[in-house]
Amino acid sequence: MDEHKENIHGKDVNVKMSNTREDEKAKPCSRICPAGEPDPQVSPSQSNSDFSHPVYKEIALANGHINRMSKDELRIKLAELKLDTRGVKDVMKKRLKSHYKKQKLMQSAAEGGPTDTYYDYICVVDFEATCEEDNPSDFLHEIIEFPMVLISTHTLEIVDTFQEYVKPELNPQLSDFCVKLTGITQKMVDEADPFPAVLQRVVAWLQERELGTKYKYAILTDGAWDMSKFLNIQCRVSRIRYPPFAKKWINIRKSYGNFYKVPRTQTKLSTMLEKLGLKYEGRPHSGLDDSRNIARIALRMLQDGCQLRVNERMHAGQLLSVPSSAPVEGAPPPHNPRSRD
Repeated sequence: MDEHKENIHGKDVNVKMSNTREDEKAKPCSRICPAGEPDPQVSPSQSNSDFSHPVYKEIALANGHINRMSKDELRIKLAELKLDTRGVKDVMKKRLKSHYKKQKLMQSAAEGGPTDTYYDYICVVDFEATCEEDNPSDFLHEIIEFPMVLISTHTLEIVDTFQEYVKPELNPQLSDFCVKLTGITQKMVDEADPFPAVLQRVVAWLQERELGTKYKYAILTDGAWDMSKFLNIQCRVSRIRYPPFAKKWINIRKSYGNFYKVPRTQTKLSTMLEKLGLKYEGRPHSGLDDSRNIARIALRMLQDGCQLRVNERMHAGQLLSVPSSAPVEGAPPPHNPRSRD
């Protein structure tokens, strides 16, 4: 729902369905930082403690040399190193810099120097929801497809997937526009279970893979809407608590923009794929296919040396940014949803 999510972004679509304290605090996502906003400044003391090691001087020298290379020189050097030669010049430049940085840090780590820690797994989520061609300002989007794509940060591959359709409650009849956009038919949702039952199976799926217990993991989305809007609304409609494991996530649009130094206008799914030299695989607006393609972008970013980190969170019904200086944390162990009643 890439373009459709753009259309609903910024609208106040929070649902007021109970008198709980949490509901009273719920507000539109007005405090989120723009994708292009620079990272918080690091204090001099923090900078000195983190980057005074000689390895960073070597990395800086290598970066300066790479900055002076032409596109052809970059492609030749990447080929020599048996690295991917696809993508625009800035992407190739970042790929080569990250290769040398990773190489230097691995060498330094072997000698007792600084290194980096990744999540064991990243779980990509891209919901599909009920929609109209021209959504009214008070339209309540209900989740109708719940997909998950699990990637390993160690093997850098997709290792598992989950997909279920969901029966909407408030608007059980899908609009013709929604059916055409998502490819989800009325029969699919009529035969599906309501959201709470599907969420229970999502939790069981995550628990079976020991995420949050044996393995450290994080949720990743294409934008803020999936968690701050769709899941937030759905939990209120279904009268269940917002699941703690989904309260923090990686917004890949922010990560992509910050890593490759591009403006927010160049962080749509189709544009990210194109700039990385990739083509969309599958059916656009299929939740599972969208999730797979988002996972492909995340994998390419990891291959290029990006350290994907949680950068957004929900708190008291509001969408907030997580600063890059915040401690790295994995999502908590998943548990079955609790009722609001």
